[in-house]
Amino acid sequence: MRRPVQWQAAPPSLAARHRPEVQGLRAVAVFLIVVYHVWIGRVSGGVDVFFVLTGFLLTGGLVRAAEQGRLNLRARWTRTLARLVPAASVVLVAVVAAGMWLLPAGRWSQTVREVAAAALFAENWQLAADAVDYEARSQATSVVQHFWSLAIQGQVFFLFPLLVAVIALACGRRTELIRGRVTLALLWLGAASLLFSIGQTADNQPLAYFHTTTRLWEFAVGGLLALHLDRLVLAWKLRIAAGWAGVLGLVACGALLPVASTFPGWIALWPVTCTALVLAAGATGSRLGVDRLLTNPVARWIGDRSYAIYLWHWPILIMVMAVTGGTFADLPTGLAIVAAAVVAAAFTHRFVEEPAARRGGLRIPAVATAAVLVATVAWQAAAMLADRPSGAAGAPTHPGALALADTSIDPAAWEGVPPVPPLVSVHEDWERIERWNCRPLQGFPQDLCTRPRPGAQEPPARRVVVVGDSHAQQLSAALGPIADAENWELTDIVRGACPFSTVSENDPDDADCVAWLAAAFDEIAALRPDVVVTLATRTVRVGLTEHTPAGFVEQWRRLADLGIPVLALRDNPRFDESMPDCVARNSEDPSVCGADRADLYAPEPPWVRAEGVPPTVSFLDIADAVCTPDRCPAVIGNVLVYLDDNHLTATYATTMAPLIADRVRAAIGSP
Repeated sequence: MRRPVQWQAAPPSLAARHRPEVQGLRAVAVFLIVVYHVWIGRVSGGVDVFFVLTGFLLTGGLVRAAEQGRLNLRARWTRTLARLVPAASVVLVAVVAAGMWLLPAGRWSQTVREVAAAALFAENWQLAADAVDYEARSQATSVVQHFWSLAIQGQVFFLFPLLVAVIALACGRRTELIRGRVTLALLWLGAASLLFSIGQTADNQPLAYFHTTTRLWEFAVGGLLALHLDRLVLAWKLRIAAGWAGVLGLVACGALLPVASTFPGWIALWPVTCTALVLAAGATGSRLGVDRLLTNPVARWIGDRSYAIYLWHWPILIMVMAVTGGTFADLPTGLAIVAAAVVAAAFTHRFVEEPAARRGGLRIPAVATAAVLVATVAWQAAAMLADRPSGAAGAPTHPGALALADTSIDPAAWEGVPPVPPLVSVHEDWERIERWNCRPLQGFPQDLCTRPRPGAQEPPARRVVVVGDSHAQQLSAALGPIADAENWELTDIVRGACPFSTVSENDPDDADCVAWLAAAFDEIAALRPDVVVTLATRTVRVGLTEHTPAGFVEQWRRLADLGIPVLALRDNPRFDESMPDCVARNSEDPSVCGADRADLYAPEPPWVRAEGVPPTVSFLDIADAVCTPDRCPAVIGNVLVYLDDNHLTATYATTMAPLIADRVRAAIGSP
């Protein structure tokens, strides 16, 4: 009876044989990525296929070259850059050119920054840095966000050759040891990376998603397959079954798994294992094998152009969505986007990728990268020059929230004057407490930050703690001027998407938020501030009910037991689209941006009917500071109120200070 699985030695030449099914696997991966991005708006797991294939092809070639004594790092890196950079640079230059015409001005600064990062194979680190910020506030989807995976692959293209070269150097003339020692290195690297990925995904999934070290294990799996797959001999029927199981598993991955919220932890084993099954199946030569599907002319054609298709599909999609104001594409629009991406990819492959690969050398990649960087600098300079503010917030031309309270202010004063902050940089207009005096909060990545006091040489008159999520943090811009005037010590304890409650209000399964809330409460108990400032309401959005969660009230009662009073503020509105983008599209009449006040706010504050509110809680309704009696607009007093769809600009929040100062002083009191 034939064994279904056995291990046997294999000549090195077998490892080097052509694997035609690899191109078909690339076609499947890019097909899934494009379909899920365009029509479903979810992550498919297709990128993980590319990671495994990169490790598979890269490691096999490196080890063979090292064993034969012809590993040339400079030549290998040069060939890699010549293959990757020209096509990527063409797409990035196209993004810069089209972005000036099609993207709202509010996205320009973000796009310029990320295009530069993408050109330098650092987009994943740019997004990883922003991921901490994403927890606090949303930004419009980046037009080059998909370059994060290319950045990681570029980093691996540098790291793996260096790793193999060091091992080969250590082995000296005993080249027969190289394969085994590379195997050990990949096992250690893969295990460490997988464990880190699981832990980091649980602690900070947005950061983990883009982090290089959380993805290295996927490349390591591909490398181990390249080194030892030829030792595995599967029975014919098992190979057929493995191949189909792998492809069908890949197709099902994005549909069955919550990929966007759980990757790249242990759940990424699904697409990685599926890819390994297809590679293990290999070329069966059977009409029943999946390789028959993967090696047909259409699959090979798409696979050959998969890199260019991947490069083009995302910016075309985001540009179309920016112009139409949509979130997802309908079937006809989606088909047009896919067709445009395939046509652009075909031309890029024919006239850019192939000529650059034939010529080789560093000159073309260097010139291409320089062209991208020059274009981004020119765009940023032109944008900043064209959108310079003509006055400061609070000035007669930009009164901001003061225009709601002072009837003597004449809107004619700012007629023809652009609003502040400039649309081109509005996403950066955020109360950045990380610039304050900060220290870690009991092992969490979020810090406890205290605003520097002008009168620091004297003891503070009051100690005020702001606690909660980003909607609490943004209020610090309004409280800051009041604190400075009264010599109060203002301290922020905030974590994005984690309002001050006894449970995780955003995600019931977010145990890390609950743990942070406990740590924040313990810190407040130790600080013993004169007052705690936090939010009083949630869900100020059209179609949803504004309410005061029971978890909020429970936290207030716990603080009351400690004798710590609370000042709870009503939340600001949330919208279904980015307000700066709406203003950019309707620059002639920005008043159309926003929503009716009655559709956002309850007729009376929800805390009025909340049960169990302790008498130590004072409330501050900020609705009149962000809305007129009938409307909650995107621009008030020629100042942009929001930096996205729900967060206040620091500029506008600062103009709120005079409107709320008396009520804040009354609630906090005097020493």
